[in-house]
Amino acid sequence: MIELKNEYVDKRTGITYVLKGDYYYPNLSIPKDTNFTIGRYGKAHIRYIKENKRVLYTDLLLDGKLNNYLHSIDEKCKELLESIITKLAKKENVTEELKANHQLEWVARMKNIKQRAEEIVYNEYVYN
Repeated sequence: MIELKNEYVDKRTGITYVLKGDYYYPNLSIPKDTNFTIGRYGKAHIRYIKENKRVLYTDLLLDGKLNNYLHSIDEKCKELLESIITKLAKKENVTEELKANHQLEWVARMKNIKQRAEEIVYNEYVYN
């Protein structure tokens, strides 16, 4: 009768396998320091990579880096969005003075700026 090892490492992949009963199962775990909450941009990006970039999705998932990756995408998108909104508002002269004197116009213009900024963010980071 052949004696099976309780554990072995696949030299090609680096994955450790553990013997349970008659079968070897991969000893996979999620790193503990990657428990981030993923926002709307990260959630949209994961849907995109699941459908369009399956190899990237699988690699990140198996390496335990998916949550970190999505968190960084989410943070970059938020920063970029704020930056674009600030620059467009300044360029189009949407100021606090306008907000104080003509609130409805300020709201309409800011909403328009935010929609354009979000479209840029989605095209640059989320769907890329």
